[in-house]
Amino acid sequence: MLKRTSLYAAHQKLGGKLIEFGGWEMPVQYTSITDEHLAVRHAAGIFDISHMGEVTVSGAGAEAFLNSVLTNDIRKLATGTGQYTLMCNERGGVIDDLYAYRLSVGVYFLIINASRIEADVAWLQAQAAKFSGELKLTDASHHYGAVALQGPRVKEFVNLVIPGASSSVFKVNAVTDLKKNQIAGFNFENHSVLVSRTGYTGEDGFEILGSEESIQHLWDKVILAGQPFGLKPAGLGARDTLRTEVCYPLYGHELDENTTPIEAGVGYFVALDKGEFNGRAVLAEQKASGVKKKCVAFKMTDKSAPPRPHYPIWANGALVGEVVSGTQSPSLNVGIGMGYVPPEFAKPDTKIEIEIRGKRFAAVVVPKPIYKR
Repeated sequence: MLKRTSLYAAHQKLGGKLIEFGGWEMPVQYTSITDEHLAVRHAAGIFDISHMGEVTVSGAGAEAFLNSVLTNDIRKLATGTGQYTLMCNERGGVIDDLYAYRLSVGVYFLIINASRIEADVAWLQAQAAKFSGELKLTDASHHYGAVALQGPRVKEFVNLVIPGASSSVFKVNAVTDLKKNQIAGFNFENHSVLVSRTGYTGEDGFEILGSEESIQHLWDKVILAGQPFGLKPAGLGARDTLRTEVCYPLYGHELDENTTPIEAGVGYFVALDKGEFNGRAVLAEQKASGVKKKCVAFKMTDKSAPPRPHYPIWANGALVGEVVSGTQSPSLNVGIGMGYVPPEFAKPDTKIEIEIRGKRFAAVVVPKPIYKR
């Protein structure tokens, strides 16, 4: 049976079209993907992200442990800050991509993908069993609901929803005082919530985690407070078109256990200079010697149906790769996507063709992100 978030009734009330995603029953859209997408780009949107997983890692050995299993350098995190990072297997393949936050000295908080919760937790527990330092690792996924408020106008009303200064070790006077990738605890209607200035859309915004009860109240309050500012509830459809426009990877598309961060184009988040970590040897070799495939962004130049995952990519009359993400861009009104090709076809302005329903249509490799403000 599919899992449901605490906002399931709210989605039904708003007329959300519900689909299966990563074992959850989630809204793909309420009005239309285009409407919701453009609301986020130009005003504001609220997403239910309660299906995401949370893991707490604490103890004197937490920093050393996380630096041995994550690609980014956890030592760079001051209290109240976070970083994008990845977990890799010994082959350098990506087990998951995630956000890691330092809440206080020796206390870290990981946000992981919904479809990977069981696999991630099992893998982390297996790594922890081999670790000799003081460590406590807890799957806290069932403790939290979460929403994402995204868009240029969110900062105009978020302080009305969550007024006052932070209540955590990391101090700010208001939610809007958080800078990008910072996180703090706040009081919301006698509940404790965590607020981070992060998102998955390419827009400014905040992600808010709390108890299921507090997130239900928060959702209703945001809908009310945000309406004068153009806020709309947004589903997984808009979340996907928004992240594709800015070339943010999605696990199971750009990332998987047979694809490395270097191949995926997120090598910036691999700190080879920090010491040993899972997959480092392979990643160092790829960085030095190059890779056999690269993740590229492209735009359609022929009029066509939207490109979709698994569509073949052709160049110079030969099959050279495969689309991993593809859609019609609501912001640019053109077909866009990402795919893997050999390095010789990865340079911007390279002409390629996307096979759509048995016919090939012209496209061109473009720099990332595809959409720029």
